[in-house]
Amino acid sequence: MSPGWHARWHAARNRMRHSLKWRLVGLFLVLAIATTVTFIGGVRQIVAHGWQGYGRPLTADYIDLLTAQIGTPPDIERAQALTRRLPIAIHIDGPQVQWDSDPERTRRWLAVHDRWADPGGATWHSRRLADGHRIVYGLADPAVTLGPLSFSWVTLCVLLLLTWLAYGYVRRLLRPLDDIREGAVRYGRGDFSHRIPLRRNDELGDLAQQVNTMAGEIRDMLDAKRALLLAISHELRSPLTRARVNAELVDESEARDALLHDLAEMRDLIIDLLESERLAKGHAALQREPTDLNGLVGETLQAHFAGQRIDVQLAPDVPPLALDRMRVKLLLRNLLDNALRHSAGAASAPVVSMSVEADSVCLTVRDHGPGVAPEQLGQLAQPFYRPDAARQRTTGGVGLGLYLCRLVAEAHGGTLKIENASPGLSVRVILPR
Repeated sequence: MSPGWHARWHAARNRMRHSLKWRLVGLFLVLAIATTVTFIGGVRQIVAHGWQGYGRPLTADYIDLLTAQIGTPPDIERAQALTRRLPIAIHIDGPQVQWDSDPERTRRWLAVHDRWADPGGATWHSRRLADGHRIVYGLADPAVTLGPLSFSWVTLCVLLLLTWLAYGYVRRLLRPLDDIREGAVRYGRGDFSHRIPLRRNDELGDLAQQVNTMAGEIRDMLDAKRALLLAISHELRSPLTRARVNAELVDESEARDALLHDLAEMRDLIIDLLESERLAKGHAALQREPTDLNGLVGETLQAHFAGQRIDVQLAPDVPPLALDRMRVKLLLRNLLDNALRHSAGAASAPVVSMSVEADSVCLTVRDHGPGVAPEQLGQLAQPFYRPDAARQRTTGGVGLGLYLCRLVAEAHGGTLKIENASPGLSVRVILPR
């Protein structure tokens, strides 16, 4: 057994173990088997009691009548007439007459039972005559035989067919759960463009409708929040500009410099908020043009990080990409600002690297700082989120940098992945070619 097949078998078994459909089908099979066993056991008890009370006395009396018809000593012609008229087999053994209507059947019977008696030792199906002859009666072989093995295969095929039909019905019955799961995943990603289809009018249909209603309310809440942030950002730009002009007219001092620094942070926050709202529309907000990504990295480093200790490892064969130069520069600035801030005091400088895959280009920015806890990695690219260790005034930022980077990557059809690099943090931006 190959390792790949073994892994696929374990994966399929785990899916079946955690699949509600297969669990329901298994429940149906267990109930069917238990019902069948109980029914057969009950029928056997009923037949056994009925045989002891009614069948055995009537059969014994009937055999007495057949024996009287054969006569004493046994008349073979009469016995033959009985076997032609009735579905029975007759075996006669005695001092004068040795005759069997079906010798092959008798041989098989004696090979199994080793004697002419039922398992309980009684001889209700045989009679001993006064002259010493013994007549044994049995049922003749049916004209069409179907052995136990054939019955087993037929039963197995019917069981498999019933299982398949049950699975198909359960799958159809629970199909809305697949739609609800896929819809929940879409809503979790923030995609409210497609609603969950309403296929049924039962409880699952009601659940799908309720999830759609909940998603609509969440979308309205997010739209209202974005509209509020956008309105506040627009309204703050003018008074902030006036405050900065007035602050620059004040005589130089430490208080003036601190005030200008705070006003600059507020300006950057407003710019980031406005940019995040534009990028929330996806690729529609981009102005793409063929771009040399290596050259764009060099321009960004020269314009904003001249003199900074940054290790650059670019791939020489990066093809031109259709990018929005301004947004990609924003992504680079945010990633490098974040890497430099968290690499302060580290022995190694931040690293900017590039690699080319079959259908994508990967831009990686890594720092050598303390990193973050594994449970916080999935939240770093969320708006206004910062790990507790970064919630200090000296670190700067309000938790929008990585969020903007994620929006830029997704607007270009790519992805942003954040991983602990031990030491430090590695942020990979994967852009399609």
